[in-house]
Amino acid sequence: MAMSAPKGDSNDPMVEMNTTPLIDVMLVLLIMFIITLPPPTHAVKIDLPQDCAPNCPPPPPVLPTKNVLYVSPGGVVTWNGAPITWAQLDQNLADSQDPAKFADTPELHMQPDPMAPYDVVDRVLAKAKRAKVSKMGFVNNEAYRGEF
Repeated sequence: MAMSAPKGDSNDPMVEMNTTPLIDVMLVLLIMFIITLPPPTHAVKIDLPQDCAPNCPPPPPVLPTKNVLYVSPGGVVTWNGAPITWAQLDQNLADSQDPAKFADTPELHMQPDPMAPYDVVDRVLAKAKRAKVSKMGFVNNEAYRGEF
C-alpha cells in the first residue's frame, strides 16, 4: 500500500479541516434528539368523575332514566339491548344530551365485553366524547379481574 507524503516542508500548516469533532457533536445531538422524543401514544381522553374524600356528600341516587351501551365480542353495539348502527348511536347520544327532551340528563352505562374488539370500543368512546356525554360510567368492571 502506498502512502503519499506531503510536498514541501513538514512545518507547513495543514490546510484540511478536521471533521472528526463535528461528526462527534452531530452524533451526540442525534442521540439526544432520539432520547427526548415522546413515545407514540393513542388515547381517547374522556373526563371521568374523580374520587371524593370520605367527608364528601353521598352521590345522588341512580335515576331510572339510564341507558346501557353494550359492545359484544363480535363488535355489535347494542343500546338498551337492541342492536344499533353507528348513525343511530350518534343520534341516541345527541338525544340523550338534549335538555329539551330530558329535564335531567340520563346516565350512560358503558359495558364492553372483555373480548370485544378494542377498535369498536374506542370508536364508541370517541363518539360519546364528541356528543359531550356528561354522565357516563363503566359497568361490570369485575369481569376484567385477572385479565391483566
